[in-house]
Amino acid sequence: MKSRNQSYIIYLLLFVAIIAMLVYNFNSQGNTSDEISINVVASELQKGNVKSIVEDEDKLRITLNDDTVKTATIDARSSLVEQLVHLGVTPEQMSPEKVKIEIKAPSPWLGILTALGYILPFVILGAAFYFIFRQAQGSNNAAMSFGKSRARMFSGDQPTVTFADVAGVEEAKDDLHEVVEFLREPQKFISLGARIPKGVLLVGPPGTGKTLLAKAVSGEAGVPFFSISGSEFVEMFVGVGASRVRDLFDQAKRHSPCIVFVDEIDAVGRHRGAGLGGSHDEREQTLNQLLVEMDGFDTDTNIIIMAATNRPDILDPALLRPGRFDRRVVLDRPDVRGREAILKVHIKGKPISPDVDLAVLAKSTPGFVGADLENMVNEAAILAARRNKQVIEQDEFEESVERVIAGPERRSRLISADEKLIVAYHEAGHAVVMNVIPEADPVQKVSIIARGMAAGYTLALPQEDQTLQSRKKLMAQMIGLLGGRVAESLVFDDFTSGASNDLERVTKLARTMVTRLGMSEGLGPMVYGQKEELVFLGREISEQRDYSEEVAEKIDQEVGKLVNDAYEKAREILSTYRAQLDSVAQKLIEVETLSREEFEQIFPTPTPKKSGTPELVALN
Repeated sequence: MKSRNQSYIIYLLLFVAIIAMLVYNFNSQGNTSDEISINVVASELQKGNVKSIVEDEDKLRITLNDDTVKTATIDARSSLVEQLVHLGVTPEQMSPEKVKIEIKAPSPWLGILTALGYILPFVILGAAFYFIFRQAQGSNNAAMSFGKSRARMFSGDQPTVTFADVAGVEEAKDDLHEVVEFLREPQKFISLGARIPKGVLLVGPPGTGKTLLAKAVSGEAGVPFFSISGSEFVEMFVGVGASRVRDLFDQAKRHSPCIVFVDEIDAVGRHRGAGLGGSHDEREQTLNQLLVEMDGFDTDTNIIIMAATNRPDILDPALLRPGRFDRRVVLDRPDVRGREAILKVHIKGKPISPDVDLAVLAKSTPGFVGADLENMVNEAAILAARRNKQVIEQDEFEESVERVIAGPERRSRLISADEKLIVAYHEAGHAVVMNVIPEADPVQKVSIIARGMAAGYTLALPQEDQTLQSRKKLMAQMIGLLGGRVAESLVFDDFTSGASNDLERVTKLARTMVTRLGMSEGLGPMVYGQKEELVFLGREISEQRDYSEEVAEKIDQEVGKLVNDAYEKAREILSTYRAQLDSVAQKLIEVETLSREEFEQIFPTPTPKKSGTPELVALN
């Protein structure tokens, strides 16, 4: 910042100097426009046309009888009177009665200004050259600092994030409390011969709060916190990343005790030997230096390495071994209690209506992570502001849940009456089938208003969080997804492309059940095919077939059988409850959106809902 201000000052001085020279030149040209020679002055004196003469150094200011002002220049080696007499002007013609002659004393600043006129250009040029050389020197310093670490250090004196700001990951916070205690009281552990984990790897899906939790550890411990991204180590030139790793750890040792946090470490910590450059790849050299630095720490350095990734499977095994990353802290998607705790954190400082029930919102957001919940609360606040409300009410929160799941409503989209009828029966087919099947999730909302890329949507949410999925549960999902296509084929003489996404999801789910979950009766409990992925890309690129063509044909047959069975079951349900299908569709055309209560008034649930969890079989 200081060098930037200096450059601005130099540019300002150059600009002022140029403007001053232009003004001086303009004034000089303006003054010479009415200038006359000394012999003309003598001639005018002889004619008696001169009223007054003012001498200022070697310049004359002549005022004629008609008040015209002229200028002239005299020889500085002799006086004005001598030069006029030499040109023939008599003393009588210069008498006070005929002309007033005034001679000004020389100004004391004239010599200084004259000297500055000669010296100032050289000073400006010297300053310009000095500035240019300084810039060149700064570029050289920048080139020499190319291998310096770009980690940002945050002081622990005034923490902005603590464990109180992190919710929904209680087990992870318990594991990291030991890290905080070690940084606060290291002798407590060292005296007992204990060694705190040198490295802590935070693993979890995106948005679960890995970076936030690392900041909270630094805030609780009150120590410096170095933050850097894994991609900042990797450069085009080989050796730069390794140099930055060395510089980072040198800084950490100087500020011990401290925390070094590497975000997205999979950018530099992937398996070695898989890069395009072989063993001389820049990323591999950086990883090698990182391994050396992490393994070189002693227990008395009080430095803890924390890293975050959502792809621990592609990290190099040498990076994960004990002695480097001793502890792995898993941050999973929060359960219903965790989501409620996260919502309590994010609504702090916001005007919330007393009727807002966070428990209901937590139940209606299964699968949401902390980032999703924060976005949901922000969307609710934006909706309340758009509606000119003073507080955020339950309606805004429920609307924001749907915005996060399916996107914003598109009420301005115009569709014909025929298409509206098709969309109504399509969504009614989904809702009726899901309401009939006991293992299907309860229907929360049905709408034919376009939202996101969908022409309509049926929102069904589970009654409780589930980790395991039974075969009945998966079949219920397939039957519910096919309800829209079946309803179109039953009511109309043709079907549309509206079920394209439903069919894609059904086919993918059926193939997963057959090849990955072992849920096929014909092929048995086996996994077919091995996924292949390049670790330096981190994505699946193909599937290795470890089965014969005959088995591949059986897989296709089993997938088709599962889909056809689900289709026939959906047709059977809608044929049985055709009257309810028509009623729901007609109501959707009238009001466009049905809540859970309004839907159940039209079509009460025929059988009690089940969670889909397998039940115990009674012994004979």
